[in-house]
Amino acid sequence: MLGLNKKDTSLLIVVAILTLLAPFILNPFPTDSAMAQFNAGYPDLMQRFVIFGIFAIGFNILFGLTGYLSFGHAAFLGVGSYSAVWMFKLLSYSVIPAIALSVVVAGLFSLLIGFVSLRRSGIYFSILTLAFAQMSFALAYSVLSNPKFNLTNGETGLQVYSDDPQILQSANAPDLPHLFGVPMRATYTLDAGAWSFDFNAGYYMCAVIMMVVFYLAIRIFRSPFGMMLRAVKSNQQRMNYTGLNSKPYTLAAFVISGMYAGLAGGLMAAMDPLAGAERMQWTASGEVVLMTILGGSGTLIGPVLGAGFIKYFENIFSKINDNVLHSWFAFLPDGLEDAVVFVIHPFIGKGWHLTLGILFMLVVIYLPGGLVEGGQRILNRLKRKKPQTDETKSGESEPAE
Repeated sequence: MLGLNKKDTSLLIVVAILTLLAPFILNPFPTDSAMAQFNAGYPDLMQRFVIFGIFAIGFNILFGLTGYLSFGHAAFLGVGSYSAVWMFKLLSYSVIPAIALSVVVAGLFSLLIGFVSLRRSGIYFSILTLAFAQMSFALAYSVLSNPKFNLTNGETGLQVYSDDPQILQSANAPDLPHLFGVPMRATYTLDAGAWSFDFNAGYYMCAVIMMVVFYLAIRIFRSPFGMMLRAVKSNQQRMNYTGLNSKPYTLAAFVISGMYAGLAGGLMAAMDPLAGAERMQWTASGEVVLMTILGGSGTLIGPVLGAGFIKYFENIFSKINDNVLHSWFAFLPDGLEDAVVFVIHPFIGKGWHLTLGILFMLVVIYLPGGLVEGGQRILNRLKRKKPQTDETKSGESEPAE
């Protein structure tokens, strides 16, 4: 199917099912229940799941296959966002040209940075990419916000105003990002008893794009090009000794990865037509590194799982406050209830980073291969628990000669 083997086809089908049924899967608890705090099936968060999944899939093509660790991929995310918003300002609110421009500009920008950075490897490469990302952040935050040629609008962020040209914007088109007239914010709510499910147009557009780029990532992983990238990771020096020049392959991987990041940035702008310099900070680059390592570097589905894991717990733990904790532990005596809330308080709300850091440490220590390794361990244990055959039982009962 589509040039994939049976295993990869099954993986693609699983990802498609999980993505399309996400509004049901992410809302397991009734809306009015105390556990509804853990529901994540609302449009904004689901959009982040798939957008950062795309970002992590692209980063994994570089880091997972070649071993080159980039700390500057947020620069391409930000460039993609700025490009999309400029397309909204100049042409129209149609998301197709905006997303296309974000991919092209991010690809050209990554070609420039990759050509310079890939002259070094190891920690020197990582520092170079970090330096380029921070320079891009500084340019977007200050230099390019000069009133004479305001390209980024500084700390306020680039957005669409009523006096922008929008030369292709028709009178009947929505005044917000849309796909063939369907606004990205259009949401249909299905009430089923105590449950409520939201089906958002923007989410499903991002979900379809994620499945397409996931399929492309599978083809890259299984292609001769992917094998060459694995050879670079295994022993680049030995590969060069054989007469093969590895630089074109690593540069191609860097550009492809940057285009994935630009696509993610363009989708972020399509969901909310605003681009700010904070998307280019080093913390955003570090976040995609955590996603990839947490899910399983070098695996296909690992980065998607890592992105979902981090974005889910980031949202859930940051929403929980003392009032929610008191409602959960109201059955305890007053003194004990206050003590429990006091102990948990540093790990919720503004302290969600501490909780996420502890979870990340536990995964790295006990599951070095990420969440994918955890799933593989569970499957292996289930396979071992097979009932013994009659021959095995009879063989154990007979004495040895």
